[in-house]
Amino acid sequence: MTIPTSSSTMMLFLLLLGMALVHIEGALPVGTYSFERDGKNSVSFGGQTTRLNMADELYDGMNSNESSTDMLMQQFKEGTGFSDPSILEGYGNAAGGYGPNLIGKVASGCLNEKNEESVAALTAMIEDFGENVIPAWNTPAADGSPGYLSDDIRTIQVNSKGWELDQTFQKGLIGAFSLDQIVNNYLQPCKLDADGKREANTNGVVAEDKPFTMMEHAWDEAFGYVYGQEPDPTADLIVPGGDGTLLNKYLKKASTGPLVPGIARAIFGAFIKGRQAIVDGDYEARDEQAKIIQMDLSRVIGALVDTYLNAYLDAKKAGNPADAIHALSEAYGFIFSLAFTNNGDGEPYFTQEEVGSILQSMDNFWQIKDEDVQAIINEVDERFGFKKNEELRVESGAGDDAGEGDDAGDPEVSREDALLDTLRSSDDEAAGDDGDGGAGDDGDGGAGDDLPDN
Repeated sequence: MTIPTSSSTMMLFLLLLGMALVHIEGALPVGTYSFERDGKNSVSFGGQTTRLNMADELYDGMNSNESSTDMLMQQFKEGTGFSDPSILEGYGNAAGGYGPNLIGKVASGCLNEKNEESVAALTAMIEDFGENVIPAWNTPAADGSPGYLSDDIRTIQVNSKGWELDQTFQKGLIGAFSLDQIVNNYLQPCKLDADGKREANTNGVVAEDKPFTMMEHAWDEAFGYVYGQEPDPTADLIVPGGDGTLLNKYLKKASTGPLVPGIARAIFGAFIKGRQAIVDGDYEARDEQAKIIQMDLSRVIGALVDTYLNAYLDAKKAGNPADAIHALSEAYGFIFSLAFTNNGDGEPYFTQEEVGSILQSMDNFWQIKDEDVQAIINEVDERFGFKKNEELRVESGAGDDAGEGDDAGDPEVSREDALLDTLRSSDDEAAGDDGDGGAGDDGDGGAGDDLPDN
C-alpha cells in the first residue's frame, strides 16, 4: 500500500480511511432484541403491531376517493371498519367496543397531559379529506379550492390550502402517535415504574400467566412502536426494514441521509441494552438508554423536517408543483411532530406554542414564501445542532420515482461522495481554481395478549 505524500491527497486518504473504519464499526451487529424467561419468549408487543397496521389502512383510505368520512373516523376513533380482518385478529369482540384504536394513543403520553389540540387537528384533517377533497377529486385545485395537482412526477389531491392531507396526517401521526408513545410514555418512569412495576421487576414477579414482568412489557411496547411490523423483530435491525408507513419507514430514510447517518444503529442498540438493564435490575442503565432513544428518535424528526423542506424548495425550483406540494405536506406533518420530541430531559425540542406558530406561518401552501421556508429550516437545524459540518451537507431532491401517495425524493448522495466532492473542491481552490462554489383504549396486548393498557 502506497502512502500519499501531498497534503491534499493525504487529507483525502485519511478521510477515506476514517470513513472506512466508521463503516466497519457501523456494520458490526449490536445484538438482537431477543429475551427469554424459563425458556419462553418474554418479549410481547402485539398491540403495537395491531395499531401500526391500523394506521397503514387508514393511510390507504386517505389516498382513495372511495373512502368516506364515516369510514375513516370509525377506523381512527373506534378501531373497527378495516377491510383487512387480520388487523383485529385476537380481538374477537372488537366490534362490540373492546379492542385497540388509534385516537386513544394520540398525544397521550403519561409525561404530559393529553394534547387535545393536536388530536383535534388530526381529526379535522380526516374530516376535511372526506368532506371536501373527495368531492373535488377530479377538479383542478387552486388557492381556496380543493382538487388535484399534477406534474411530470406525480398527481396529488389537495385541500383548499394546498395540503395533501394523507401526508400532513400520516407524518403528524408519526410524532403524535408513534414517537409520543415511545419517548413520552413507555420509556418514562411514569410508565416503567408506575403501579409497583419497579418492585415487582426487582423481585422477578411476572404478569399473570405471562413470562415477563410488567416493566419488561412496557419497554417492549416502546420497541414495538418502532419495530412492530418487521418480518423478524429478532433479527439484527441496525438497519431497519422501512416497514409500514410510520416511524420505522422514516427512521430508515433518516439514517441513510446526510444529517443523522447511522442513527438507527444507536437506537436499536439502546433498545437492547435498556431491556437487558431491566432484566438485570439496573435502573440507572435503563434510564441512560431511554435517554439515548428519546434524543435520537427526536433528532430523526428534526432531520426529516429539514429533508422535506429542502425537497420542497428543490422541486419548486425544478418546476414540479405537485411534487413540491407533496414534499411540503410531508414537512408540515413532521413539523407538527416536533411538539412530541424529547431532549432526554423531558422537554420537547420545540414547544407546542412554537410548533403552532410555525404551522400558522405556513398555513396556506399557495402563498408560502421561499424565504419563510428557509427560515424554518435554519431554526430547526440550529435547534437540533445540524449543519455543524456544513461542507458535508448535500441537497435532497424531490424527484422520487415512486408512484402517487409515496414520498418525496430521498437523499441519494452518500456522505462519501459528498466528502469526495468537498475534497476535490478544496484541491481545485488550492490550485488556484475560483470555482463557484420524513378515544380511550382498553388493551395493549396483541393477539393472545389480554393484558390491560399499561
